[in-house]
Amino acid sequence: MVRTGIGWNRLPTALFGASGATCWRRLTEWHEAGVWQQLHERLLAELRAAGLLDLSAALVDSTHLRALKGGTTPGPAQLTGANPAPNTI
Repeated sequence: MVRTGIGWNRLPTALFGASGATCWRRLTEWHEAGVWQQLHERLLAELRAAGLLDLSAALVDSTHLRALKGGTTPGPAQLTGANPAPNTI
């Protein structure tokens, strides 16, 4: 759902054997139960033990996920040049 952007109600029931609402509810329950965190930690541990974990070029990007409960409002952007560009509006 996160990758495709389709709504839960448009999830093909025959493909997953459950309605979109059921899939959403289970995903939420699993998240609250810590299933995804445990799975993530176990996967990392197994990769690390096998010598297959290389985090030297890791990147985490969540810019496409909405913060449903809000979050802190970012401050003003920092200037990167010596002189700001003139306002063109």
